[in-house]
Amino acid sequence: MSEAASAEAAERPAYRVWALSGIPEVRQGDDIAKLIAAAEPGLADGDVLIVTSKIVSKAEGRVVQAEDREAAIDAETVRVVARRGTLRIVENRQGLVMAAAGVDASNTPAGTVLLLPEDPDASARAIRAGLRDTLGVDVGVVVTDTFGRPWRSGLTDVAIGAAGVRVLDDLRGGTDAYGNPLSATVVATADELAAAGDLVKGKAAGRPVAVVRGLPHVVDPGADGEGARALVRNAQDDMFRLGTSEAVREAVTQRRTVRAFTDDPVDPGAVRRAVAAAVTAPAPHHTTPWRFVLLESEESRVRLLDAMREAWIADLRRDGRSEESVAKRIRRGDVLRNAPYLIVPCLVMDGSHTYGDARRDGAEREMFVVSMGAGVQNLLVALAGERLGSAWVSSTMFCRDVVREVLELPADWDPMGAVAVGRPAEPPRPRPERDAGAFVTVR
Repeated sequence: MSEAASAEAAERPAYRVWALSGIPEVRQGDDIAKLIAAAEPGLADGDVLIVTSKIVSKAEGRVVQAEDREAAIDAETVRVVARRGTLRIVENRQGLVMAAAGVDASNTPAGTVLLLPEDPDASARAIRAGLRDTLGVDVGVVVTDTFGRPWRSGLTDVAIGAAGVRVLDDLRGGTDAYGNPLSATVVATADELAAAGDLVKGKAAGRPVAVVRGLPHVVDPGADGEGARALVRNAQDDMFRLGTSEAVREAVTQRRTVRAFTDDPVDPGAVRRAVAAAVTAPAPHHTTPWRFVLLESEESRVRLLDAMREAWIADLRRDGRSEESVAKRIRRGDVLRNAPYLIVPCLVMDGSHTYGDARRDGAEREMFVVSMGAGVQNLLVALAGERLGSAWVSSTMFCRDVVREVLELPADWDPMGAVAVGRPAEPPRPRPERDAGAFVTVR
């Protein structure tokens, strides 16, 4: 090789990855670090060990008797994300979203299943410490499992536990080769290492550990680091948390009446998407009885709420309420005043039938009111899907004339309350459990 070629090769970044042979069948109580050290005594500082979670689970006694794998999946599941036939994508107790909660019936005796390690980051730390004690080397450790991925066919290994590895490489604030600022680039280094190791380990080759050498910059000497838990996106930042029928049900059950909001502005586009969901509600006679007045300016909100407040005070005084009682009730309306965005749903009766008797005409209006409620429920659920809190308050129904006048609405628009919208200022309170059977009558 010429001198120039040798210099070019020296400058070219490169790393090696190889699988370890000679690791025996792992059983409960085995020391994974000692098994690795015996198979590869030549480990060096800066190496990264890629360890399949199956052998970690076996060593930690996570093999359980389970004639019914579905029951084992139930026990490991925190939240069902999606379901198709018998396949379930769930969030498990480690916070990972994956098929079957990571419960595996392969590579384990009949009648048993493998659960994921209880704490994969702790498992990685233990292996790293064991290799330091046994061989005197400072290495990184990544514990891996196999994942499918949305929008992509095929499986790959990802990191579920890590120690001594910079699991995320945050490039934000830097620039690319052309000088363009990097504002969203955070590289999942631990997942890239996991996938590289899987290329040589194989799924059925009986080689559960790989070594990556030549990337010392991804290893934190002496420090265990934040672990692979940092790779799990939190719920607030997860744009794809909802989406399937199961997720829609979650949006319905997780929706709460929110009475305290942050000052963050509300995206008008998100509200319009929620309105688009609202107007898919069922309605009588193929009508469209819903109208939604969006109060996006502070001036419009204050003008309406001030006028409503005066009307409400007048009503309460006519009822003989004390000034203390009036003030207390008025304070209950602060949820609307403190919200950064208001929606006034209105009912229109276009297309309704007139029968000429009170019973049938009353039933006709009730059908339209029920449709209005269905539309508002769609709206509230869609807002929850947009990570927006809401509170449906009835107050505009008690001063419809005032609302129509202030908002310059047609005379046949009936305000059906007001919906306060904004980012919740605090996590929702747990909802008391309700037995659905208590609300069901079967004939």
